[in-house]
Amino acid sequence: MSAQSDQEVAPPTLFAVAAMAGVSKSTVSRVITGSPHVTPESVAAVNAAIARLNYIPNRAARSLVGRRAHMIAMVIPERTADFFADPYFAEVIQGAALYASTTGYMLTLLIESGGNAGKTRQFLLGGNVDGALVLSHHTGAQTYAELSPSLPIVFGVRPLQPTSPAVHVVDVDNVEVGFRGTRALIDAGRSRIATIAGPLDTAAGMDRMEGFRSALAASGLRDDLFEVGDFTPASGARAIARLLEREPTIDAVFCASAQMGSGAATYLREHGVLIPHAIALTAADDNFFAASASLTTLDLHTAEKGAVMVKTLLTLVEGKEVPLVTTIDCDLVERSSV
Repeated sequence: MSAQSDQEVAPPTLFAVAAMAGVSKSTVSRVITGSPHVTPESVAAVNAAIARLNYIPNRAARSLVGRRAHMIAMVIPERTADFFADPYFAEVIQGAALYASTTGYMLTLLIESGGNAGKTRQFLLGGNVDGALVLSHHTGAQTYAELSPSLPIVFGVRPLQPTSPAVHVVDVDNVEVGFRGTRALIDAGRSRIATIAGPLDTAAGMDRMEGFRSALAASGLRDDLFEVGDFTPASGARAIARLLEREPTIDAVFCASAQMGSGAATYLREHGVLIPHAIALTAADDNFFAASASLTTLDLHTAEKGAVMVKTLLTLVEGKEVPLVTTIDCDLVERSSV
């Protein structure tokens, strides 16, 4: 028996037939059900695609005759421990769930198994959902772009590398987040500014670093001081300790997440460093960590992002066009750390 036959291969979908035939999903559905309201050319194209893909109409195809599965999935390709520890995911999901509750669709949550990612993909392509939302900090999420010809998909973070086909993304402008968080420190008169960056294998980490450097360059300031964290409070504390060891004259730090900012603030206070008198802090994301540490931060309107992701996905499910990138606004929230 060959290695290929030992593996489960996801069956072709109605979306794949439509893409190959160059027609809409509804046209494929009408051909399958023998509707007379289809041109001979479309019938020929659909039948040729069905034969080439060896497509067998399943419950997904049948449901498209006047109705759908009315289910969408929120896919989280992250370790379970990271998912439950990060309030970002909870806020996005809350916004998505609240919006979905106002529609005729149910939202299901899928936390991808690191040991069997293919199982999640097979579920998505098996006619169980009408579309998927993909939410992850890390680059592995962009492999879901391969499913987009067969299933409407919306990403909550831009893939690090261009994908083929291009995917739909709903997110803040993270370069702007880094720029504005750093600019607030410059406007406060600080001149030796560092950053605690997010992981540089994430789009948010890279883009916020780019914004940090752009703001400093625009003011003629050095941008050589940075340490990388992992979006957790503990990593923020470790990073600020390393920064102060390297450069004791730092007078401000932009933190790429409120969690890292909270950890940095705790470390500074425990070591008698006055905030903001000695070191001012800004961060990204206005959540519990930002409020409890009294951080000036950028509100990324994370719950609104979840709602817009669902709205965008359902527009795609209905066969309508939407922009490839939808940008969520961010706003500066001033507190006592600057």
